[in-house]
Amino acid sequence: QAQLVESGGGLVHPGGSLRLSCAASGRSNSMPVMEWHRQSPGKQRELVARILSGGSTNYADSVKGRFTISRDNAKNTMYLQMNSLKPEDTADYLCHARTRFVGGTEYWGKGTLVTVSS
Repeated sequence: QAQLVESGGGLVHPGGSLRLSCAASGRSNSMPVMEWHRQSPGKQRELVARILSGGSTNYADSVKGRFTISRDNAKNTMYLQMNSLKPEDTADYLCHARTRFVGGTEYWGKGTLVTVSS
């Protein structure tokens, strides 16, 4: 019912910044849970950040102090501001959303690639 489309990935030097966006469409009004995950070849997918409809947030220890997650409920859009990027941040970043806090339906975007390299 819902669609998620990421944008904003690219190549950046260590120490640089990027801002990712995830636009939700279809039956996506007020998704209670929206998240950013990342995955690299040969590594398990990990949760990077989470934001609830009320505005509360959670971050992986590896990105605390460097990344900031936010959302604009009027635009059905979620953002991830990434600062002080490191080579180990290189990954495919995927948008994820759930229609309920418990149960319901989950949706995934196709991902946007972030490469941090000299």
